[in-house]
Formats: sequence, structure tokens, C-alpha cells
Amino acid sequence: MKFFFIFLTGLIPVITNAQSIKKVSITDLENYITKSDHPILVNFWATYCEPCVAEIPNFQNEVKKYKNIELLLVSLDLPDYYPSKIASFARWKNFTASIFWLNETNADYFCPKIDKSWSGGIPSSLFVNNKTGYKKFFESQLTIAQLQENCRALVKD
Repeated sequence: MKFFFIFLTGLIPVITNAQSIKKVSITDLENYITKSDHPILVNFWATYCEPCVAEIPNFQNEVKKYKNIELLLVSLDLPDYYPSKIASFARWKNFTASIFWLNETNADYFCPKIDKSWSGGIPSSLFVNNKTGYKKFFESQLTIAQLQENCRALVKD
């Protein structure tokens, strides 16, 4: 019994720290994207959005093929989901990418800061490479072909 207790207490930090969720404002997110020195794929999602959740494994698998593409999952879940429900959901779904929670409620304010065409629908994705000037935004679930094509374009010199 003593061994079991020691084993569990040793495992608790691993479980609780497996996925930390960073709270960010839209300004924080804008700065993060514009200061990125490597290609970045920013995906806007929420735990309640089935198409969002369905495409994230494809994103994770695709970016693994590249050494320098960062996948950033930006949760648009409600405040009471931050951080524990989002983290728990991410662990359950085996999300390994960095996760930010956007601490904003006014989509009319934050959406145009990401892309002027964004109406607020999710899933939405932004591909950015500041070094090459590549930037492409999608307000829809991406097909695997769209994902592959834009990841290739993202890393082109």
C-alpha cells in the first residue's frame, strides 16, 4: 500500500503539468505571431466545436513532418473552461501542441486583428511565416490536402 501511495504522489505532478494553458489577450497573441521567427500555424478552436476537435490530430500529424513549424492552438472556450476544463480536454484528446486561451469576449474587436475577413466562425486557421511574408487565413475546417499544401507553402524559402 505504501508503494502505491508513493507511486501515485509521484505521478500527480506529471498528470497535472502535462498540459498548461496560457491566458492571453488579443494584443499578446498579435505580438506572439508578429515576433515569431519561424513558421507558425495558429488554429482557433473550442472544446464544444466538433469540426475543430476533429481536425487537430491532422494538424499535429502534419506539423510533425517539419522541424520548424509551430502549431499553436488558441482556445475560444468560455471563461469557466479556463484552465482546468481545457487542459483536461486536451489531455483526453492527446493534444500535444501549445495551447493559449484567448481572454477576449468581443469578437468584433479581436477577429479583425487576426484577419479582416474573419466573422468569428471556428474552426479557423492562420498560417504565418514572417521571414517569407507568407500569410493565409481559413475560416473553415481544413481538408488534409489544404493543410498539406499550406504547410509546404509555409516553409518555402
